[in-house]
Amino acid sequence: MWSFLKRRLANDKGAMDKILVTLLLVVIGVAGVVGLSTWLGTETTNVQTAATTQITAVTADAAPAAE
Repeated sequence: MWSFLKRRLANDKGAMDKILVTLLLVVIGVAGVVGLSTWLGTETTNVQTAATTQITAVTADAAPAAE
């Protein structure tokens, strides 16, 4: 299998460049997905905290008015 791959790479002009570009794109894609996932996790926590704070403030303001 390795000999076939070596022959194939030797016969194709620019094959190594294509492989390197493909690997680079894969690395960029994986890094993008990991970064997006981390960012979304952080933003979810921030939104939950802000919503909890706002809900607490609104219910505290509305509770005396209902009594």
